[in-house]
Amino acid sequence: MGLAVSLGATAMPTATAVEPVPAAPHAATQAAIDTLKTSHGAPGSGAVVRDGGAMWSVTSGTRAINQNLPFGPDHKVKVGSLTKTFTAAVVMQLVAEQQVDLNASVETYLPGVVQGNGCDGNTITVRQLLNHTSGIFDYLESKQANLWDFMVVQQNRTHTLAELASWGLSKPPYFAPGAGYHYSGTNYMLLGVIIEKVTGATYGQAVHSRIVTPLGLANTYLPTPGDPTLPPGHVRGNLDLGLVWVDITDRVEPSIGLSGGGLVTSGADATRFFQALMAGPVVPPAQLEEMITPTNAPGSTAPDYGLGLDKFTLPCGGEAWGHYGIWPGYQTIAAATKDGRAAFVEVNDLGVNDLDAMAGSGSGGGVNRSVTLVAALCDRS
Repeated sequence: MGLAVSLGATAMPTATAVEPVPAAPHAATQAAIDTLKTSHGAPGSGAVVRDGGAMWSVTSGTRAINQNLPFGPDHKVKVGSLTKTFTAAVVMQLVAEQQVDLNASVETYLPGVVQGNGCDGNTITVRQLLNHTSGIFDYLESKQANLWDFMVVQQNRTHTLAELASWGLSKPPYFAPGAGYHYSGTNYMLLGVIIEKVTGATYGQAVHSRIVTPLGLANTYLPTPGDPTLPPGHVRGNLDLGLVWVDITDRVEPSIGLSGGGLVTSGADATRFFQALMAGPVVPPAQLEEMITPTNAPGSTAPDYGLGLDKFTLPCGGEAWGHYGIWPGYQTIAAATKDGRAAFVEVNDLGVNDLDAMAGSGSGGGVNRSVTLVAALCDRS
């Protein structure tokens, strides 16, 4: 008989199932702010995004040099010209209340203020202040020959809206009213004065009662003149001198900005404001439509700028409206869509050569912040 060999039923080893590694949440936005930080040579960068009722954030680097401090939604930052959208919103509320007429002359509200050096308030409208087609000279550009010294070294006294406006009005206009576009902070100082004249409140009080309180913005305020410090829980601002960063958070007099660039806010607050602005609670639909209608001024470098809002076309489809902001030590941008998405992006660094961007709508060096903004608005991962 032959030898019988039993092979048995030996179990074959089975391959272990490999679970796919989930992609990091919001990887596209993370990559975008990493690139933004690196391109600007900044200590750090952050983004806060709202999508309907949800909010998320990403962080890169640090919000304070020589420390490991991530950026978060509630960290306060000096946002510069993002203030202009808040100011425009208050003006448009007054328009809706029939206290201000967009097509009325500046002379109507500020008699005798815009006169001389080629300026005539009788020929400039409130609308032209809002969309930068007034031709009025920029108040910071009037100091541009030595803006670094002016902004950071010698600012040891407080200023008023009327004084800041007077710096721009001391120069001849760029062009006749309506004949072109030139970004000018003087326009928004004059709008601040109009707000005060019409409401009987200070500019800061008007923003607080009309926007901050109704929206519950816990981290948004106009700093007290003479006090450049920020309360606990903030982002430190730095000036890039090439080889070193200099922390200038507490070095610049806050009243140099006021209604054109003086607000402090946070990513959580800024996104809540822009989301609400696009959704309707801040200004009525008719006034919002005025705000987002492009100016299309002759020869404009910003043809999509409306009334305190600029348009951003999204690569994922659709549009958003918002604003850039620059303050010594900080660069920001924020915008929102009509379907409930809003984003805020910040970098805690400004090059000394980029201070000139404060006297215009320039975006500073490095990757344009709008690239990061639209990436965040399109990131629904």
